[in-house]
Amino acid sequence: MLLRYFFDEKLAQASYLVGCQACGVAIVIDPARDVTPYLEAAKKEGLQIIAATETHLHADFTSGARELGVEHGATLYLSAEGDPEWRHQYINEVKHVLIKDGDRFSIGNIFFQVMHTPGHTPESVSFLLEDHGGDHSRGAMGIFSGDFVFVGDVGRPDLLEKAVGVAGSSEVGAKQMFQSLKRFKELPDYLQLWPAHGAGSACGKALGAIPSSTVGYEKQFNWALAHTNEDEFVAALLAGQPEPPAYFAMMKKFNKEGPALLRDAVETKEMPASELMDLIASGALVVDTRLAAEFRKGHVPGTINIPHNKAFVNWAGWLVDYSKPVYLLAASDSVEKVVHDLHSIGIDNVPGFFNLSAIAEVEKSGVTLNKYEETTPTEIVEHVLAGNVHVIDVRNAAEWGEGHIPGAKHIMLGKLSGRLNEIPRDEEIILQCQSGARSAIATSILSANGFTKIRNLAGGFTQWHKDGLAVEK
Repeated sequence: MLLRYFFDEKLAQASYLVGCQACGVAIVIDPARDVTPYLEAAKKEGLQIIAATETHLHADFTSGARELGVEHGATLYLSAEGDPEWRHQYINEVKHVLIKDGDRFSIGNIFFQVMHTPGHTPESVSFLLEDHGGDHSRGAMGIFSGDFVFVGDVGRPDLLEKAVGVAGSSEVGAKQMFQSLKRFKELPDYLQLWPAHGAGSACGKALGAIPSSTVGYEKQFNWALAHTNEDEFVAALLAGQPEPPAYFAMMKKFNKEGPALLRDAVETKEMPASELMDLIASGALVVDTRLAAEFRKGHVPGTINIPHNKAFVNWAGWLVDYSKPVYLLAASDSVEKVVHDLHSIGIDNVPGFFNLSAIAEVEKSGVTLNKYEETTPTEIVEHVLAGNVHVIDVRNAAEWGEGHIPGAKHIMLGKLSGRLNEIPRDEEIILQCQSGARSAIATSILSANGFTKIRNLAGGFTQWHKDGLAVEK
């Protein structure tokens, strides 16, 4: 048996290639949008991918299951559990098998037993893996748990309600999770645990960074499995969950209806610098992907800054309007990767990019570049406490609740664009987050919208607290 682990750092998303070397066949579990890595790995091992499966309808990335089914002829094993409203709707165009609790299917000598594990989503299933290669007496060796059980955490049950608007589903899901965990506790301790996410995912609130675990370890140390009272568990699970990114609703829709094939994505072409200002004037979104330190020293008016780092996909999903094209300002050698990352969350309409040299060309044409400054807590504390400046805290609600700068106004970064009317344009504005990274994006949004009296708080609330300055709760 072959087991290969794939991890997308920007999505904190794990997927798996499981192959039967004796039979030369393989299956992909929870495939990402770009299926090329699985195909290349399988080819290298002399395997053919004949199947793919998903533990549930994902909310945080665009699935590659349809891509494997339509483009590569894979049979899709998909959940028939839960509400029919939240099942895959494109199955008639691919070879497929609908699966339920207790079902078994095989890929060569590798067998999978289906466990219905609702809680994160109603249709969620997990897979117990059995390797029957040469020894039919072997039992399960591990469990692919999807977003059911993570290392150190369990899947959040509130996404259908918060991201999609299914009223009352959060508490129902939490109660389902409690019952599903009872079944998990009955599994043998020796089983390996292979989850679909790691630290950094918004599908839980306390995911560990270790890629795998064991059932026994999670029974011992996972906070969620320590609860024996359902009401207390439900309250604990629902408390403190981060705001789900705005794009989660789009992912649910795409993955249910069937994501577009990558061959149909809009081709991204290089555009001449002479078109940049007219494009911005037309209202188009142009994203500058440079580091914040470079952007603040000089940027084209009207552009926003989402640095192409580990957080890029998350904030692109929050800030990009899926119904409109998005243009990039990026180094030529990074464009392919940036577009790939946008495709991973279904942002396919990226018709053009401008090379970074366009910035200097625009400036030479007579356009004055915008700039913004950073400041430090000690430089502004007197002005803040005297009420002479407005502090906008763009952290999430949980961070805000743990303590914030006195007099600050809370507008979470992902919601900032829709609340600009709450910010005075003729007064001094300080943008602040935990470290200064998110608030740099926020500062770029204000700059793009004509705010001029803006500064970013270097070090953010962390530095404010380190300096021993006053904190409100």
